[in-house]
Amino acid sequence: MFSLFYGLWKYLFTKTEFHVLILGIDKAGKTTFLEKLKSIYLNTESLPPDRIVPTVGLNIGRIEVSNTKLVFWDLGGQPGLRSIWEKYYEEAHAVVFVIDAASPSRFEDSKSSLEKVLRNEDLQGAPLLILANKQDLTEAVSADELARYLDLKKLDERVYMFEAVSAYDGLGIKESVEWLVEVMERSKRTEMLRVRAGVTGPASA
Repeated sequence: MFSLFYGLWKYLFTKTEFHVLILGIDKAGKTTFLEKLKSIYLNTESLPPDRIVPTVGLNIGRIEVSNTKLVFWDLGGQPGLRSIWEKYYEEAHAVVFVIDAASPSRFEDSKSSLEKVLRNEDLQGAPLLILANKQDLTEAVSADELARYLDLKKLDERVYMFEAVSAYDGLGIKESVEWLVEVMERSKRTEMLRVRAGVTGPASA
């Protein structure tokens, strides 16, 4: 009985916390994106891009948006590290997949990696935000062009959005986060994770 009331109290009086995976192949700009997020929402200085090293394992970033806590898990994207991604799928409310929009020669690698992510049952129903990153570079393709190239068949089954961003100068970052918060609050995936944790809330739309 105590655990039931504690769960209800926690739901009513603590901020909602969402876990978001940041995935993508190496050098897509995942850690730069996380650093820019922290600088925008925490009013801190982000690491200069030339000091950001490839992630081996996991970087964690926490921000607050309105009454919502977001915990971002930035995972290494080198081929040998992608096998650990699935260890984090089960607890994720949503996925941010970062693609270097200025490197068309690597789009195929990004596409195959993303398709593998989408096939995993542990991420069923998770909203997906695909970032066409590095828009500060003149050779970057638009979000629409990237969407046409990827032509992902599995996207019909989930809530998703393509967004043009620059993790370097912050273009599109706030819009991306606002979209994420909105869709996670209404997501059936969120409701499923709440039920699994023993905390039930209002039914999702």
